[in-house]
Amino acid sequence: MRRKMDKDLLTHLINEVNSMVTEEIKIMEVCGTHTQMIAKLGLRSLLSSKIKLLSGPGCPVCVTEEKYIDWAIEILNRYHVTVATFGDLMRVGGGKGSLLEEKGKGKDVRIIYSSLDIIEMAEKNRGKQVVFLGVGFETTAPIIALAMKTAFERGIDNLYFLTSLKLMPPILHYILKEANNGIHGFICPGHVATIKGADYFKFINREYHTPAAVCGFEAIDIVAGIYYLVKQITQGKKNAFQNLYKRCVKPQGNPTANLLMEEVFNIVDGEWRGIGNIANSSLGINEKYTRFDARNAFVVEDQQVKIRTSCECKDILLGRKTPKECKLFKKRCNPLTPQGPCMVSTEGACTIAYRFGEEV
Repeated sequence: MRRKMDKDLLTHLINEVNSMVTEEIKIMEVCGTHTQMIAKLGLRSLLSSKIKLLSGPGCPVCVTEEKYIDWAIEILNRYHVTVATFGDLMRVGGGKGSLLEEKGKGKDVRIIYSSLDIIEMAEKNRGKQVVFLGVGFETTAPIIALAMKTAFERGIDNLYFLTSLKLMPPILHYILKEANNGIHGFICPGHVATIKGADYFKFINREYHTPAAVCGFEAIDIVAGIYYLVKQITQGKKNAFQNLYKRCVKPQGNPTANLLMEEVFNIVDGEWRGIGNIANSSLGINEKYTRFDARNAFVVEDQQVKIRTSCECKDILLGRKTPKECKLFKKRCNPLTPQGPCMVSTEGACTIAYRFGEEV
C-alpha cells in the first residue's frame, strides 16, 4: 500500500512539474549520490525535455588535483611507506601515472574502506610509516579529523595524512559568479548539509537570487526537490530556499562533527582539478596536528607536469556540458580506458551516464 502511494505521488509530482514548464530550466545537483539516483531512477526520461538536470562538482575524486596524485607517487618512490587509500582514487591519473600503476610495480598501496581502518593498520605495523590519502568534502572531513585526533591521543607516531579536502561554498560561488552560467536552481547536497546544516547553503538565494533546496536521496526526496524548484522558478520567486531533508538536516548541522573539523583543520586556498586555485576552498592540517601532515614529513620534488588530454571534465564539473557533449565520451573514454576522473570515480558524472546508458 505504501509503495503504491509513493508511486502515485511521484507520478503526480512529475506530471505537475512537466505541466509547469514552458521554457528551458537548468537545475544543478551538487552531489555524486544525487547524480547516481537521478540516473538510476531514469528521471531525465520522465521529465520534460525542457528541464535540464546538470551534474555539478560534487565528486571529490573528480576535483582532486593532478599534483596531489604526483605527491603520493613521489612519496612511494622516495620512501619505504605504505599508502592507504579508498578504491576510487587508485585509477585517477596524475602527471606521473596512477596509484594502480605503482601497485603493479610492487609498491605497497592498500585499499581501505574507512578512515578509521588506518589506525589499526598503523598500530599493527609500528615499524613502517603509513600514509593515508584523505580526499573528500565536508562529509568525510570529520571522520578524517577523528582519525587524526585518535592517532594523536594514542601517541601513534608512524601515521601521516596527505589530505585534499574541499569545501562546497567556494566552488558554488565560483560557478554562480560566472557570467551567463544559465543555472536556474540548485539541489544542495544532503550529505554536506547533514554536517554543516541547511543554513550553509542559504547564500545561493541571498547573494545570487537563485532558488535552492536541500534534498535527501530517496526518489520522493529528489522529485519533491525538483518540483519545489520548478515551482519557484516558474513563479519568479528568485529568493526561495527550502530544507526538504529535515529528518536528517538541522539548520546549523552536526555540532560534534563541526567541532572536530575546527580542532584539526584550518581553511586554506585549494587547487581544483581542471579549474585552478580557489581561495579559502580547502581544509589544511593546523599547527597542533602538523606532525601528521605528510607534506611536512616527506620531502618531495614539486614538479609541474603538464597534463595533455582532450578530456572535458572541467566543463562537465561546472555544468557547462553534459557527458555526451564531450567528444571522448563512450569512444576513447570509457570505464576500461578512462581519460579523466569523471569516468574513474563511481560518483563521476561520466561513469554514471555510461553505466545507466544516459544519452543526455
